[in-house]
Amino acid sequence: MPLELSGRLVTVLPEQTGNGRNGVWKKQDFVIELAGPYPKKVCMTAWGDKADILLEVSTGDELKVSFDVESREYNGRWYTDLKAWKIEQATAPAAGGQPQPQQQQPARNGGQAPARTTQPAANNAPFLGGNDDDNDLPF
Repeated sequence: MPLELSGRLVTVLPEQTGNGRNGVWKKQDFVIELAGPYPKKVCMTAWGDKADILLEVSTGDELKVSFDVESREYNGRWYTDLKAWKIEQATAPAAGGQPQPQQQQPARNGGQAPARTTQPAANNAPFLGGNDDDNDLPF
């Protein structure tokens, strides 16, 4: 089951390198923001030559990332990694770098904004909070 997310690149964190039993390794973390009514930021890791792909993209680009999820236990706590194995731009840049003009639909009411037909109801309820010293909740 391939896992895949699309989102806007927020930041690319500094590259990390080291020596392991298999030789020199490098990894780079990056953060994408998922679109939706409640946007979420997700930090992923690109290992080896996949980290080089992050040099070709810039902040704000839409990316499509295929990844694997792996969790491990250390001292009674669990840590989860999202390891990107494929990173590509979700949308190709427009030819010539110029944004495409969009036509607007003519308004049906002569171009005027619709009239407001209702007014918000006034809050006539008195404040019921009082001076309650036993209740230290901020709401």
